[in-house]
Amino acid sequence: MEIKERLKDLAVIVPCLNPDEKLLQVVRGMLAAGFSHVLVVDDGSGRDYRPYFDEAEAIPECTVLGYTVNRGKGYALRHAFAYVRENWPWCSGVITVDADNQHTPKDTRNVALDMLEHPDTVVIGCRDFKKAGVPLHNRMGNLITSFVFKALCGIRLSDTQTGLRGIPAGCLEAFCSKVEGDRYEYETNMLLYMKTAGIPFIERAIDTVYIEGNKSSHFHVLRDSWKIYVPILKFSLGSGLSTLIDLTLFTILCRVFDKLPNAAEIFLATAGARICSSLFNYNYNRRHVFGADGRPHEKGSLYRYYAVAVCQMLLSWLCVTGLVTLFHAEGGVKTVLKLVVDLILFFLTFQVQREWVFKKKKGE
Repeated sequence: MEIKERLKDLAVIVPCLNPDEKLLQVVRGMLAAGFSHVLVVDDGSGRDYRPYFDEAEAIPECTVLGYTVNRGKGYALRHAFAYVRENWPWCSGVITVDADNQHTPKDTRNVALDMLEHPDTVVIGCRDFKKAGVPLHNRMGNLITSFVFKALCGIRLSDTQTGLRGIPAGCLEAFCSKVEGDRYEYETNMLLYMKTAGIPFIERAIDTVYIEGNKSSHFHVLRDSWKIYVPILKFSLGSGLSTLIDLTLFTILCRVFDKLPNAAEIFLATAGARICSSLFNYNYNRRHVFGADGRPHEKGSLYRYYAVAVCQMLLSWLCVTGLVTLFHAEGGVKTVLKLVVDLILFFLTFQVQREWVFKKKKGE
């Protein structure tokens, strides 16, 4: 079967803000690659940029949507997804690409073909950040985000910031209604939702292209990075406050039980501190991180949480007792050793809470 025939039921979505001639290169490149439908979203670019959109709209296979006020990339993507669902019911999936010509037609076509081979799977085009020519801030940003996704969210992904994604039509309704964020954080939240909802994904290696040092990007380093990390920072804040409560009470209780043998002293101090800190941590995570609002099927999360908390407490006690005995630690050194042990357990706990304690039911 010819490539064009296989791609005829797919749509390429191009969110765009303040374009230049590269927008037209993207549209023509997608059509040359075999796609028959390109949907461009003008994210409030203004009158000065209207000629580029008019020229794109003059191409029969290209549809241009738009609104007058800039709303952000996330809003533009949701706007396009909703349009496809309402007006192109025959569409079996969409491919999102950036308007700066960084995603080659060949790579876009390969992502589309992979999605057709795996119709219930999101395909993510992943760049190789080790190659020469990648701007340092892009390299470091992706390295840090990939580590955080793997360590805290259990998502192993080599490119967390890519805009080239193949999305089956069956995912569009959920991505419209259940994924929050109007700007760049939307694409991060999409990945987090996929993990929570059990939507599978695969990676497709693509060329790493940065044109003129990526100066045409509208990514605001401070503002957009902050929004991307908010869900993870919320968890870290709750854990940080819980840790402060835990360590403070642990230090006080160690002094109270200081006449007892090390194992008994540390066990009682660990248990007493953890009971108090865990009450705070459970309620914080349930309300502010994992979105569990106390519906009937969420009540079991309390029992699951404390099953994890007890295991974590016992591991902490055993490890701290062993280290205190090994290093003959006294006074504040015990607290430092406990901090190190609990920091390691922190990374494990996030994944267990997301995957089991506060996991939402499928389709929620």
